[in-house]
Amino acid sequence: MGLLSMLGLGGKQESVGDFIEKGAIIIDVRSVGEFQQGNIKGSKNIPLNTISTKIEEIKKLNKPVIVCCQSGMRSSQANSILKNNGIESMNGGGWQSLERKL
Repeated sequence: MGLLSMLGLGGKQESVGDFIEKGAIIIDVRSVGEFQQGNIKGSKNIPLNTISTKIEEIKKLNKPVIVCCQSGMRSSQANSILKNNGIESMNGGGWQSLERKL
């Protein structure tokens, strides 16, 4: 039994596919300029520095969220913000890596 399991933190991690099956939306938290240079078709661009102001708007969508960025660092921060506000979310990591999983 791993340390995380012993602490009750192990559990089965939901996959990108699990989230997609539940109708998840993809939010790309890169800057507008980065997003315009390439993105996952159908994803929404909400830059990390504005995501806190969009919480109610995201909640109204009533869907789980997969957040992505360039490398996974900003999406990790966004994931924490969303979870702390009661939104079911997961860090999808870098957008190009995430796109290959879809």
